[in-house]
Amino acid sequence: MENLQHQFNRYFVDNGATEWWLIGLKTTLLVTVIALCIGVVLGLLIALIRSTHEQTGKLKLLNIVARVYLTIIRGTPSMIQILFFYSVIFATVNLNNIVIGGIAFGINSGAYVAEIFRSGIMSVDKGQTEAGRSLGLNSAQTMRLIIIPQAFKNVLPALINEMIVLLKETAIIGYIGTIDITKAATLVQSRTYDALVPLLSAAIFYLILVMILTYFMGKLERRLRKSDH
Repeated sequence: MENLQHQFNRYFVDNGATEWWLIGLKTTLLVTVIALCIGVVLGLLIALIRSTHEQTGKLKLLNIVARVYLTIIRGTPSMIQILFFYSVIFATVNLNNIVIGGIAFGINSGAYVAEIFRSGIMSVDKGQTEAGRSLGLNSAQTMRLIIIPQAFKNVLPALINEMIVLLKETAIIGYIGTIDITKAATLVQSRTYDALVPLLSAAIFYLILVMILTYFMGKLERRLRKSDH
């Protein structure tokens, strides 16, 4: 028993380990939340621009900008993007690294969320749009009140997967000098000269976070399905 207590203290208490793990958990959660908010808002905006252009031919310039954004973000590694934001865009700005990471990951996630939302919008039957217009709703009201709610339900599983991927991708934020769960594991490893327990612990932390996210998003999905009946 004393040996187990000693091993626990070694990896989770001694030499500042507790502080590292707590800071790492807090950083991972904050970056994920910031990135999710930015990614969903930006993704929905891009999806509306692209779907509107495809359906009506309008917003040509904005559609070109959106396509360039999607091509660049989806065609380059997320690590390069976060380093670019940290070392170039915000190099001369006194901004918290957590915020920089959240912005970088949010812009990255927005490109994938945009295509998810666009596919959902395009999957809604055109008759729904016609029904909205027949009720006296304009294009914006029809999209907001009829199309987007249905599209959200259709793409919710894909959105959950994107959120899980985003949570795990934040593991590279340590490259800009921020302590997240992965960085905390490497710090503990450097003090204990053992890689197995710290890395396994980090993996378990991520697994628990993913399971919690999956549980709550699953409840949301079931609730939305019940509202259809």
